[in-house]
Amino acid sequence: MPIASGDTQYLEILASRLMSRQSPEQRRAAATDLRRFLEHMGGLWTCWDCEDFAALLKFALQSGVPVPAATVATARRSVLTGYHTGELNAVTVPLERPVLNPGEAWADAVLDALPAAGEGWSELLAHALTATTGKPTARWTNRGRALLAEVGAAGYRERVLGWLAMVGRPRTLPVEGGYWGYDVGQAYDPFNATALRGLVWLLPSATGDDDADVARALAALVETSLRKVAGLGPRNPKIANAAVHALAELDGEHALAQLARLASRITYKGTLNQLNAALDRRAAALGLSRDEVEELAVPTYGLSEVGLRQESVGETTAELTITGPTVQVAWRTAAGRMVKSAPAATRRDHPDEVRDLKAAAKDVEKMLAAQAERLDRQFLAQRTWSYGSWRLRYLNHPLVGTLARRLIWLVDGAACCWSDGALRTVDDTPVCPADDAVVTLWHPIGRPVDEVVAWRVRLERHAVVQPFKQAHREVYLLTAAEEQTGVYSNRFAAHVLRQHQFHALAAVRGWRNKLRLMVDDTYPPATRELPGWGLRAEFWVEGIGDETTGTGSYLRLSTDQVRFYPIQAPENSTQAGEGRYTQWVQVGERHVDPLPLHRIPPLVFSEVMRDVDLFVGVASVGNDPTWQDGGPAGRYQEYWQSYSFGELSATAETRRDLLARLVPRLAVADRCALDGRFLTVRGDLRTYKIHLGSGNILMTPNDQYLCIVPKQTIDTTGGQVFLPFEGDRMLGVILSKAMLLAKDTAITDPTIVSQIRR
Repeated sequence: MPIASGDTQYLEILASRLMSRQSPEQRRAAATDLRRFLEHMGGLWTCWDCEDFAALLKFALQSGVPVPAATVATARRSVLTGYHTGELNAVTVPLERPVLNPGEAWADAVLDALPAAGEGWSELLAHALTATTGKPTARWTNRGRALLAEVGAAGYRERVLGWLAMVGRPRTLPVEGGYWGYDVGQAYDPFNATALRGLVWLLPSATGDDDADVARALAALVETSLRKVAGLGPRNPKIANAAVHALAELDGEHALAQLARLASRITYKGTLNQLNAALDRRAAALGLSRDEVEELAVPTYGLSEVGLRQESVGETTAELTITGPTVQVAWRTAAGRMVKSAPAATRRDHPDEVRDLKAAAKDVEKMLAAQAERLDRQFLAQRTWSYGSWRLRYLNHPLVGTLARRLIWLVDGAACCWSDGALRTVDDTPVCPADDAVVTLWHPIGRPVDEVVAWRVRLERHAVVQPFKQAHREVYLLTAAEEQTGVYSNRFAAHVLRQHQFHALAAVRGWRNKLRLMVDDTYPPATRELPGWGLRAEFWVEGIGDETTGTGSYLRLSTDQVRFYPIQAPENSTQAGEGRYTQWVQVGERHVDPLPLHRIPPLVFSEVMRDVDLFVGVASVGNDPTWQDGGPAGRYQEYWQSYSFGELSATAETRRDLLARLVPRLAVADRCALDGRFLTVRGDLRTYKIHLGSGNILMTPNDQYLCIVPKQTIDTTGGQVFLPFEGDRMLGVILSKAMLLAKDTAITDPTIVSQIRR
């Protein structure tokens, strides 16, 4: 909240009362008013009028009225984020206390610990507050190490790890954000962030070569600091980058593993560039390729065999097991009985071992997700291995093996997967390759249809849940319409997408995109570069409507063409609101035409179109069951209706083929049937048609719409139905709706019941 002009006049009156020779009672009353005003300022994130704020502080200092710590914090934040702050800075700098701004859990913990921390800590913290450059200089680091020697490296490590665990927690002192336009309670205090960066930079100097706890804490800090806040974006990239720098300074497999994991998960460009640079430096130092470093970076986390870790803890034995994407820790008592949690005596006598096992389980889950994404990217990477190295890094690796053994591989051209202790072909013939045999990841494109179907049936028969779609992966071939257009595809044009959901998905899938704002600016298309193929794919999108976020970014996009260009070709761009892309070339450059679609390698075309299908399938407003009225002013009614119940995409067609085999196994199979674009479910009250693309529902006899909003959970079927791959949430939604509606007389949700009985 800025200080208004009336408040400024009030300050002048307060000043005259305090400085004039009036009665002591009058001066005490004025001082009380001033203290109240100071407390009010301490409840603000920043003050807009820094000159008036500086005047307020001067009045307080001259009159001997103490400035509250929270008000000092407001002044410091205002200096760092405001304009014309010179006078306020001059008043604020001499206010050395508190050392950090109160209001953040970690900073409060530092302030509480300082009085008893011992000599050297105050000076060390003051040094941390000088971490104002992008990276630590040698002089800064040497001074920090000298101060570390005074407080002790072990003590520093222990204290700082405790403080890092508190970063990002809710503020302990709420503040008003005023004009900032986002929840300031989610932001990092910019003054404290400088000290935090300094503390993080010094952590490697206080750490051993292979400290799993430190690597884990730094990686968690990266993710916490990049968590997005509406209207703000990432909470604090500065801290995320500092944590990446510290990870890169650490030696050992744990730090390398966290760098590799983060590189596969982080989408914020600045931090991702730092992660890639750190991994490239490590690869160069080891004389290996980047791919090899990422493979070797995966730790075993103490797993003694594929998917299993057994560890004696006192009189009990802990068993960490990996089942699909989940990791569980169970305990075997001295009597041989399995229990879900550690016995009380074990927790009491061996707290560190119990804590380490829980932390390892969380690390394994995160690493599994990262490795699944890395493997999914290998289709376009054209990665090959010798059988000997692949066996060590994939098939028999204690962690990666849990993924590799659920995938299909080509070994010297023969398709095989792991089953019953050996690699076997689709007809169960064992495969015994030589160490120099060439291994690649199997992709259905270009494979005989009979082979693809046989693998699907075999995996389903053996209840193998693949970590991502492989056997059931969609294949996108050129259509007649695309042969006609020649150089672009309109297959996914004219859709309406939620912009921010599309933007997040694009980043995860390796596309470069820029949020569209309702301002006069130019925008490139969403782009995916494929250096291994010398190609660049472009997906043309445009902001639409007049609904925006508080920062002016469009809520929705419309989609247009997909094109391919040589990777070095000048990029297209469009003016905001025009929707007409043009290739801008610099002096000396030539216009480059898009490549004919028939010249794009089938694998590249299929994978790019699969990405675009994913963007539409997930981010389309047609998937939202609450949009049956067409959204704002009903303007998208026609689109919502056509998408919700229209023709099936390739993903939905794959879903239909799979449902044809899954439905007969359902407990409600006698009430279900596939009918064109729908899964028809016969209840006792109505018959329901569930669209296989959107999951939206129509009820007979008059195709009345039924709105059921699914819970935002991963396992939407409650484990009642076997699904042969992870990642297709819509498939689970459709099955869960079918099982619910087949027993419609048992439904108790009043919003659903009222629609059915209407």
